[in-house]
Amino acid sequence: QVQLTESGGGLVQAGGSLRLSCAASGSAIRFNVMGWYRQAPGKQRELVATIATGGSTDYTDTVKGRFTISRANGTNTVYLQMNDLKPEDTGVYVCTLSTVLNGPKVFWGQGTQVTVSS
Repeated sequence: QVQLTESGGGLVQAGGSLRLSCAASGSAIRFNVMGWYRQAPGKQRELVATIATGGSTDYTDTVKGRFTISRANGTNTVYLQMNDLKPEDTGVYVCTLSTVLNGPKVFWGQGTQVTVSS
């Protein structure tokens, strides 16, 4: 079973930066899409960014140009570089890994808190 461990969250002032990390451990999954959801206060969970094994990425419109998702070479470890943070970026960021190998599966991390102050 895959385990996802997030780190890098914290408290930052508006305009600052954070880098989130998500490391997948357990059974190796060669082909997958990893990404970050966030749960903002009073709002529905939002898919922030994704990256496939082949390198293709996608972002929600509100973070385009500010956030960058990347993948460590040869690993199932992803990073979310968050620049020019805004208070509305505050939320719990949850890492996911999805695959269709051996049937569709989605794995969820425990989440890391990001708080952006004014």
